[in-house]
Amino acid sequence: MAVLDRVRSSEATAARRMRQGSGDGPGHGPGMLLAAVATVVWSGSFVASRALHDSVPPVQAAFWRWIIAIIAVAPFALREAWRQRALIRRHLGFITLASLLGVTVYNTLVNQAGLTTPAGNMGMIMAASPVLMAVCERVGGQRLGARRLVGMAVACTGVLLLVGKGSLAMDFTAGDLWMFAATLSFASYSALLRRRPAEIGGRAFLFMTFVLGALMLTPVFAISLAVQGGFAPTAGTVGPLVYVGVFSSALAFFAWNKAIAMIGAARAGVVYYLQPVCVAVLSFALLGESTGVLQILCMVLVLGGVMLGSGSRIKCGPSKGSCVTTTGGAL
Repeated sequence: MAVLDRVRSSEATAARRMRQGSGDGPGHGPGMLLAAVATVVWSGSFVASRALHDSVPPVQAAFWRWIIAIIAVAPFALREAWRQRALIRRHLGFITLASLLGVTVYNTLVNQAGLTTPAGNMGMIMAASPVLMAVCERVGGQRLGARRLVGMAVACTGVLLLVGKGSLAMDFTAGDLWMFAATLSFASYSALLRRRPAEIGGRAFLFMTFVLGALMLTPVFAISLAVQGGFAPTAGTVGPLVYVGVFSSALAFFAWNKAIAMIGAARAGVVYYLQPVCVAVLSFALLGESTGVLQILCMVLVLGGVMLGSGSRIKCGPSKGSCVTTTGGAL
């Protein structure tokens, strides 16, 4: 009987983990909310990157962003990181790879794209990242579900139509290509988070990715400083850097990492499709970038894809009380 009880307990635990991993458990609502918070805050970072394009070199903007983020996170994470230093050393390779993709490479590419691409386009191209996140999870064996796949296809069509100015022709600028590279880096980072060692605390992990990411940027920062010179610390330069360092880095990354742990990269990625809408509104209000009929129609496609891909439905078994909630068309 004891053996049978242990088997039943193991089966129940495995089923519970499967539901949590697919986003169907009680953490679905909070996970989606955290993903939405990160998405809205990150939308402002594209506007900030565009605002800095003619005053702060891309590498220097990225470097100071993470220095500010380290200072913001350190009071809350330093003690936990020190307690878990042995675990951090054991998983240093994984943390370094996450730092490279999500900190060193991603933000630098976004800043580079901001030199030649409007903030609205940056947000729209970045909205394609959930497709790559889903592909990564599918390769890893995660079933995505028909509704979620259709929702992503609809939203991605809206993105391509906007970037192609009403056509599906692939007519991209250099800045657009930089943003596609940033998108690939961010999608890889988000998919990698699903394998984050559970024993390492979220704050310690976040703090170490910021530290390692900044360290890997330091040599390139030194070269940029020597070749391009520094920048004048004014309200127009320091303000955006503080925003991306404190809010877009410390707050948004913590919310996003937590959302990935709760609902998975593919489902969180569906929420990420809301970002181009937020970017368009902010870029119009703060930078004066216009939003026309085409942009509005494409946003409708993006929002429709979000609603379709993240909608919930109820599936019931033959016995009473066996109903479960499925989200995004999980099969």
